Amino acid sequence: MSNDVCVSQAINLTNQLIACLDEAERHLSSARNWGFLDVLGGGFFVDLIKHSKLNNAKVTMDKVNYLMGELQRVMGSIAIPADYRMKIGGFETFADFFFDSGIVDVYMTAKIMGSLTEVRKLRDRCYDLKAKLGAL
Repeated sequence: MSNDVCVSQAINLTNQLIACLDEAERHLSSARNWGFLDVLGGGFFVDLIKHSKLNNAKVTMDKVNYLMGELQRVMGSIAIPADYRMKIGGFETFADFFFDSGIVDVYMTAKIMGSLTEVRKLRDRCYDLKAKLGAL
């Protein structure tokens, strides 16, 4: 493949990544807001909505991981972080529903906020990459 084709593909993949990261940020922001409500005593239905938003974010982050793999393939030796999967696992979800206490709710909200920060950092890196690719 020519260098121009590789750059074009990389820019296209970066644009797709940015769109997916924007979507993940929306889901995580919504989950965070529901998490704040849960900390204030939201209960079972708030947990359901919050975890639905988290599941939507996880699906979107799976797309991000796929696109990052494709970008790695196109770019070759450029170092790209390998895994941005959601860091909220089955036990946390179980504990959030089963124990439904303020401590677990605060813990879950903190995990969501950490994921949101990571998504924003990755999106910033994608914008930086896109700018560098555009300069080629």
